[in-house]
Amino acid sequence: MPLVWEGRPCVALPLAHLDAVESMTSGRAVFCVSSGQPQGEHLAATAAAGPVDIRYDLEGARFVAHLLEQEVVKHPPTRLRADSLMARRENWWWVPRVIVTLIDVEREYRLPARSRSEDALLLRCGEQPVGVPEVTTVTARSWPAESQTPVELWRRDGGSLDGSGEPAFAFGHQFSPDFERWERWYRRGRLHGEVLHPWAAAGAPTAQPRPFGLVERVRNHRLVARDCRWGIAAAEAKLGQR
Repeated sequence: MPLVWEGRPCVALPLAHLDAVESMTSGRAVFCVSSGQPQGEHLAATAAAGPVDIRYDLEGARFVAHLLEQEVVKHPPTRLRADSLMARRENWWWVPRVIVTLIDVEREYRLPARSRSEDALLLRCGEQPVGVPEVTTVTARSWPAESQTPVELWRRDGGSLDGSGEPAFAFGHQFSPDFERWERWYRRGRLHGEVLHPWAAAGAPTAQPRPFGLVERVRNHRLVARDCRWGIAAAEAKLGQR
């Protein structure tokens, strides 16, 4: 969920996403958020890239004091798990967070938002400023599940990708109306011209997922709790070694 920390964009990731945090080795990130306002036939999106501050909040004190109220408004699962003291005690594993804050905007730009399931965000390192991640909205006729199958891409703004063999990461997600169910997919490889040559793939584009049934909802809740507990234990062990 896009949040604001002391006037700066941020996210407060549950510890189930510890692996994503540990992949931020460059100290830079790009935040990309749809505005929700129509721009022609598509929604507009805004991207801002620059250095980030990564702060472990294993007690959840900063999250509860400064960010919880924002997230409760936007994210129904958080409303159920942490909107009261009793809920936070019962779902204690949902409160510890890693807060990732964009501390300086080195580049800001607009791009077409994803408006159909085949659309993806293509991430690669930008040239100006050097090393700052850059995202582009792309689409494809299909995203083969085989990781070695090349994928021809089109920019949604009509421009050219002009890949020169650099590493690139295309990814997308869809979620159910209640935000309980998320379907994520990606293709990782190198971009040559307008063609992505992947070496790793997971998942595939889907239409908006339906909400979980009762049994699926209970199962998902247990899986999220398990992953959060694992992430908390791993983060505590990691920070204890410093």
